[in-house]
Amino acid sequence: MRSIPRPPAGTTEPPSDRTSSRQARERCVTRFFIARPIFASAVAILMVVVGLVSIFALPIALFPPIVPPTVQITAGYPGSSAEVVAGVITTPLEQQINGVEGMIYMSSNSTSNGASSITVTFEVGYDVDIGAVDIQNEVQTALGQLPEVTQRSGVSISKTETDITCLLTLYDPTGNYDSAFLGNWAQINIVDSLNRFPGAGQVTNFGFLEYSIRIWLDPDKMAAIGITPNEVVTAVQSQNVDVAAGQIGAPPTPEATAFTYQLTTMGQLPEAEDFGDIVVAVRDGGVVQIKDIGRVELGAESYASSTRYQNQPTALLGIFARPGSNAIQLSNQIQGLIDDLAAKGRFPDGVEALITYDSTDYVKDSMQELVVTLLQAIGLVVIVVFVFLQSWRTTIIPIIAIPVSLVATFAVLAAFGFSINTLTLLGLVLAVGLVVDDAIVVVENVERQLDSGLGRRDAARAAMREVTPPIVATTAVLMAVFVPTAFMPGIAGQLYNQFALTIAFSVGISAFNSLSLSPALSGVLLRHTPREDRIKPFRMFNDGFDRVSSDFSRFVGMLGRRLWWAVLIAFAALILLTFNRFKETPTGFVPQEDQGWFFVFVAMPSGSSLERTEEACKSASSILLDMPGVQYVNSVAGYDFLDSYADTSSGVVFAILEPWDKRTVTDQQVPGVLELAKEKLFAVDGATCIPINPPPIPGLGSTGGFQFEILDQLNRGSDALLAATLNFIEKAEATPEVGNLLCDFQTDVPQIDLEIDRVEATRLGLKISDVFQTLQVHLGGYYVNNWNKYNQVYQVNLQAEGADRMTFDDILALRVQNDQGEQVPLSQFVTLRQDAGPMNISHYNLYESAQVIGGPAKGKSGGEAVKAMMEVAQAELEPEGWGYEWTGTVYQQLKVGSIAPIIFGLSLITIFLVLAALYESWAMPFVILLSVPLAVLGALIALDIRMLALDVYGQIGLLMLVGLAAKNAILIVEFAKTLREEGTGIIEAAMEAVRLRLRPILMTAFAFILGVLPLVFATGPGANARHSIGTTVLGGMIASTFLSLLIVPVIYIVVEFVRERVFGADGGEPPSGEPSSETAA
Repeated sequence: MRSIPRPPAGTTEPPSDRTSSRQARERCVTRFFIARPIFASAVAILMVVVGLVSIFALPIALFPPIVPPTVQITAGYPGSSAEVVAGVITTPLEQQINGVEGMIYMSSNSTSNGASSITVTFEVGYDVDIGAVDIQNEVQTALGQLPEVTQRSGVSISKTETDITCLLTLYDPTGNYDSAFLGNWAQINIVDSLNRFPGAGQVTNFGFLEYSIRIWLDPDKMAAIGITPNEVVTAVQSQNVDVAAGQIGAPPTPEATAFTYQLTTMGQLPEAEDFGDIVVAVRDGGVVQIKDIGRVELGAESYASSTRYQNQPTALLGIFARPGSNAIQLSNQIQGLIDDLAAKGRFPDGVEALITYDSTDYVKDSMQELVVTLLQAIGLVVIVVFVFLQSWRTTIIPIIAIPVSLVATFAVLAAFGFSINTLTLLGLVLAVGLVVDDAIVVVENVERQLDSGLGRRDAARAAMREVTPPIVATTAVLMAVFVPTAFMPGIAGQLYNQFALTIAFSVGISAFNSLSLSPALSGVLLRHTPREDRIKPFRMFNDGFDRVSSDFSRFVGMLGRRLWWAVLIAFAALILLTFNRFKETPTGFVPQEDQGWFFVFVAMPSGSSLERTEEACKSASSILLDMPGVQYVNSVAGYDFLDSYADTSSGVVFAILEPWDKRTVTDQQVPGVLELAKEKLFAVDGATCIPINPPPIPGLGSTGGFQFEILDQLNRGSDALLAATLNFIEKAEATPEVGNLLCDFQTDVPQIDLEIDRVEATRLGLKISDVFQTLQVHLGGYYVNNWNKYNQVYQVNLQAEGADRMTFDDILALRVQNDQGEQVPLSQFVTLRQDAGPMNISHYNLYESAQVIGGPAKGKSGGEAVKAMMEVAQAELEPEGWGYEWTGTVYQQLKVGSIAPIIFGLSLITIFLVLAALYESWAMPFVILLSVPLAVLGALIALDIRMLALDVYGQIGLLMLVGLAAKNAILIVEFAKTLREEGTGIIEAAMEAVRLRLRPILMTAFAFILGVLPLVFATGPGANARHSIGTTVLGGMIASTFLSLLIVPVIYIVVEFVRERVFGADGGEPPSGEPSSETAA
């Protein structure tokens, strides 16, 4: 707050030449509103109305769009090993895509089920539509290098989201329907509707057993009749095809033609059973149909995964929101679709649908907690203001400024394209203590003018003549602190500027209100109340405060005269302590939160069947369901959730917890539940089950903690990469900063090496291409063409019956027809050898890689763990020529860490220049900014006391403290400077500034500190973020307030004395109030 000294009796303080014209304009503006209070009120009401309308128009999200956009490229080569897929599909595509504009890194998976998936990650804020088009162009260039079957099935390019908004579960409690039916029913009846929702992005059908015409061949019958796989393929291709039969009477025709008829014929077969009637060949005068050499069913395209809900077969849909959309609105639309289908009786008998996980619950509860925190802060600020101002008339004017400033801020947020999110609401909470400040300055000075005998409007005009310049000055300083954040790129820019600019907007609106609404209301509402007429507690409070102010002022004077050198030494020691604490304080990116769910990574021994993995997932689900706090459990067997690829030996279990208000016990919150789950999941037989917290920023990485990539830059092979990775994990886990590490990279997956004696095969009259086709059709599955049903397009696939592809002998018994029409078994020219290899080959930025996932050890911060990992990597990986990269959360953390010091430096430079321009002095800004290290020291000590890391929220708090600390110092230095210019001695000016400024400084401090307390002691979802920023600002504000009151006046005395000794007062001769030799000493 800014009280202004009363000029000596009988004198008038003339404005300087350089400020007179500005003050004249300011007086004109404020006089206009004082004379028209209804106009001022109407403007304020209009601002509130526009703000309220904007609230309903603004999207609601947990965070602004800070997740890097991604584009995924998928392709397939059915039946191929991971090495073949990596060599013939992934590598050509990666080489062509690499370096596309906006890309920051690229990762890929090539799996032994013939699938290739490449994910390109772009800079935050990059237009993903442009990125997708650029990738499409590059893929078209590389398409000719891919296998023919891959080109025929197509290469898919999609803009992907990594943050699931909802998990929608369809299940049948009666058990009449299996997962295949439920998944296809959902695909036909729900997915298409979801894709049409405005806010819906990608919809993933987890474990989707998509329908397919499965033709199960009997190799023995084919060999006995002499049917080759190629004959079956050709028969299906020729007899299941759309036919354009033409028309009768189509122009040009003779003039007598009266009608035109369209010819129709059954080209594509209408039902699955019809495929059994396809004629394959003629043998011995009879036709051979598919049903003679196999069987046909409407089965699944892939049988590589299964999904369950509460251990019952289910269909599981993951719905992702588009960037910038309103996730809460999307969630409501999804629930509305389910209710509508149920009301119309569209669900099959007994089938139920349920949203088991809804990320917007966390968003809504976090927003609700922040709104409660905001109301608590407002209430505490109101109490502080009333205690100091001691009148409801005086108090109501600053209180009105709170809703006007905060609600109107939403209109500016909408204009700048912001959303209602954690950062903007945190900014509003911290702004509560700031927006009342300017209004208090106004009413405090109006009351002082009323005490001098002026009327209400005259008092308002007189007060505004004094307070308008400092209001404009301090507002400019506060807003200047946040200006550099508007130019920060990437995720750091989004995190900083949405918070910082929200505060800047609210402070700017508050300043406008203090120049319009506050003086107008003061001229109407305020009345003169003699001090002695106030109630006794207030009189006692005022008398005691006056004594403390006088004593403290004399103490400052004593320090300035005799112990100024001790204060400077103490200040230097505090500066050194600040640097020391800054180096010692652990760092992090964003704190882990209780998001209401976690997942369990289930790893089976290499090569485990889907059935074994499914049993392990069922066991893990049963254990989790028996744990307190767990509400729902969904599982997907046959899917590696960490690397996002199909793997029959991996699975994932999603555990959705009860609402936060039902989990008030610490053991039922995510950290406690994770510890209990780790202990109980050891009981799952034959599986490694690792419970993992999701990433703190949904969509940024697949897990909480960190993701570290080890790169084979010298092409040494998978075995060498695995050995280096295991050695690195062993050394890293031995450090005290790093917790348990996880790497699911495997090279011991059982494989069969099939060696073809090509010379012998040629001697037997065989074509090698026929051998390969026989293997692919019978063992790998062969995609022939498509079949339309239920308004969907399904594949037609050939494969041998399961019983005919179980053992080595089954493979060797397969026959290939030679050029003499003889059936030659593979055993005559093929040798089988048991081998091992990788299930999945991962690439990162073109190199084969192994991903290491982990987190800090208990009691350590993420920054400490990252530092320890880097030291181990430099010692173990670099000397051996292995590369390494961070990805996901830590990649962004390191980028933020490199930019943050630059932003702090630019903020200090900006505020210094603004102060220099305002005071036309280089010395005064220096004095004011010396208070900043004191605030930083208090913030770091507070974080240390609560054992919190200096994360992004803490860094944002430090940035805010730059402005707050400078503002406190301004309250002292500005007043002392004014007194000095009037001729008061340097020490006397400092003493008087401290005496008169102590009350407004403490009122500001207490209002702000109490307004921050709800953040410091927050509970519920998002509490850790509020703890981080609240603790930082609270500690910094306490230190800044009380240390600045002692140190800043003394430094002002020293700097002002040196300045006047060197340059003279105002660059000329010292004023008449020059300090004595005792002062100089």
